Amino acid sequence: MESHRILLGTTTIRRVPSRSRHTPFPRYVRGPKPKRRTELGLLIFGALLTSALYVIAELGAKSKIPPHIGPFLGIVVGLSLVAHMANRWLIPQANAVILPLAALLNGIGYVVIARWNPEAAKGQAGWAAIGIGLYILTLLAVRFTRDLERYRYLLLLVGGLLLVAPLFFSPIQGAKLWIHFGGLEFQPVEFSKILLCIFFASYFAANKEMLSIPSARLGNRLVIDPRPLLPILVAWGAAMAVIGLEDDIGFAALLFMLFIGLLWVTTGRVGYLVLGFALFIGGAVLAAHFFGQVHIRVSEWLDPWQTSTNVNSKGVQLREGWFGLGTGGIGGTGLGRDIAAGSIPELTSDMIFAAIGIEMGMIGAVAVVFAFILMVGSGFRVAQNARSEFSRLMATGLTIIIGFQAFFIMAGVVRLLPFTGITLPFVAYGGSSLLANYVLIALLMRISDEGAQKAQADLASGIMQPGERPMVPA
Repeated sequence: MESHRILLGTTTIRRVPSRSRHTPFPRYVRGPKPKRRTELGLLIFGALLTSALYVIAELGAKSKIPPHIGPFLGIVVGLSLVAHMANRWLIPQANAVILPLAALLNGIGYVVIARWNPEAAKGQAGWAAIGIGLYILTLLAVRFTRDLERYRYLLLLVGGLLLVAPLFFSPIQGAKLWIHFGGLEFQPVEFSKILLCIFFASYFAANKEMLSIPSARLGNRLVIDPRPLLPILVAWGAAMAVIGLEDDIGFAALLFMLFIGLLWVTTGRVGYLVLGFALFIGGAVLAAHFFGQVHIRVSEWLDPWQTSTNVNSKGVQLREGWFGLGTGGIGGTGLGRDIAAGSIPELTSDMIFAAIGIEMGMIGAVAVVFAFILMVGSGFRVAQNARSEFSRLMATGLTIIIGFQAFFIMAGVVRLLPFTGITLPFVAYGGSSLLANYVLIALLMRISDEGAQKAQADLASGIMQPGERPMVPA
């Protein structure tokens, strides 16, 4: 008797394939993908803009069109198309702006690096190709973001090991942030910040009510129970201590902002924010007095100038950068036209924002700033439409990382903050940073696709009406 398998009133029996999470590769879903069409157009525009900047830089420096512009354009478009096709296959409903913005920033950075250090540009091109590959591997490995939530303590352990590892190697330029074997250098803290972000998001999502609703009695008043906060404070304190031992101010400030930002978003309590800023100010004062690298950075920020009695060699990097930005003015000296900027130390890594402002002027610098603003806005949009509390916090944390990292280094270059020396995401020279940032946006894109699919399913079932925002369960 098989009649119980037939639905009354139907003439066709059709098997609905289940979305098995154990298949090695997801199947390709055919049909219109409007977000991917928008993404493709933006990627092509960014590739053409990058190629135009490269030609202008070569014309300015050598007064001739580069003979290899055809292969260069093909490589730029090819890498963009590979990432785009992976998005069409693996995350068809994801945000259409994040990947083109990353590709554009990566392209601008490559042009500036090729302008001042052609040998480093070859390495950066290789790291960009590997980054695209790692982007695709991340999308294949992380099919469901909820799987990451199950391994939060394992991710915390791996992130902690990555933080500790540089302590066993000799410092480079005063900071112990690198693992180096021969000529190969790797900065594990770039990946550690992503793993710690996932742990923070998972722990906060699991303990949201305990952290936000008063449940402990103190006299005649109900207060927040501090016990759920203790493990996360221990993890954060250990990370701060390790980075303090590594003599780096940039990543310490970045992890602090990540921790306080996620705590505030989770609970909505302004008291946590006020307490966080008070701790930050107190910690900054203590670090400036007791940590040598931090003291040097603050001293350079307060007084970078050279006098007849003080050569002040430590402030030459910032001085030259500011003079160069002043020379660039509104429109810049022209790509390939400036000569003096080559004397700025670490021009293509720490000071690449100054290099952009010198030859592209304030217009080019503002364009880069707006690109990061758009990326941060897109990241918060992804968080707003996430399908779960964990995904929402994770997207928020990843966006905080990329936004504050860009802000810290750009503000340091223009003297709004002490110079930290961390890399400008996607723009500055550095393989570790580029690879980690491609993994970061891959996770953001996965969260975006899951949120869009949930919203689409809610619309189809009638749970949500057009124009309504999806509800995020606690």
